Amino acid sequence: MLRKLGSSLSKPLSLQLTSKIAAADVQKRWCHCQIQMGSPETPSPKLLFRQLYEKESSTYTYLLADVSHPDRPALLIDPVDKTVDRDLSLIQDLGLKLICAMNTHVHADHVTGTGLIKGKVSGVKSVISKASSSKADLLIEPGDKIHFGSLFLEVRATPGHTLGCVTYVTGDGPDQPQPRMAFTGDALLIRGCGRTDFQGGSSQQLYKSVHSQIFTLPKETFIFPAHDYKGFTVSTVGEELLYNPRLTKDEETFKGIMENLKLAYPKMIDIAVPANMVCGLQDSASKV
Repeated sequence: MLRKLGSSLSKPLSLQLTSKIAAADVQKRWCHCQIQMGSPETPSPKLLFRQLYEKESSTYTYLLADVSHPDRPALLIDPVDKTVDRDLSLIQDLGLKLICAMNTHVHADHVTGTGLIKGKVSGVKSVISKASSSKADLLIEPGDKIHFGSLFLEVRATPGHTLGCVTYVTGDGPDQPQPRMAFTGDALLIRGCGRTDFQGGSSQQLYKSVHSQIFTLPKETFIFPAHDYKGFTVSTVGEELLYNPRLTKDEETFKGIMENLKLAYPKMIDIAVPANMVCGLQDSASKV
């Protein structure tokens, strides 16, 4: 069962998802997955986690912080220009120190907030993949680790929606939060995936990316996409392996599905992409 938008976004230290999986004999069983942070069973540093929403572009922004560290360092994934003030106000309220504002890819449906954030908060570094060919303080590559306190995110290349898409995955280890969390951008959506018909997209490449870099994660890994248009907020690798209507198909069938979506031209693409290539600063590339 997928969690609907607004059900419990205010819980910073725990998140619970109940997944319903149909067995071959049509019997039903329930699998309960919970992120446990700082409990006796999982001696990991405490992770503060918030999922934030921008309604016009249906974009999720994710805030993560190590609240066990004296500096309470934080990361912001896929911020939107229109909600920068909201996000920074929350970060201040929670007593966090924002160190990185990150993008999963060059977005076509909204302008990133990373450039605005850099102008408002001293010391914040913008982050995007080197393969995106865009500007940022830190140009990351597959295998890189982004540390915040005692926690870290692993960078996985997941191109196909765009050439430079990456997925950020929480660390694997006894001192890291479990189950793991994957911030998949537009590569893998809940019961869907990003389109592949512009920005160097490739349905073949996307299929291989998701199956090799995301579906190989433990089945209990939480999936947090950059967008959702039906009000869902989270899924798991196990659920998407069973129920994703596109990526559960073989590669040729998937390619046929993607080639026949007949989607409209993105209304923001001509504004968003040029701006996002320079960290959302548009005419101020020299400030990056």
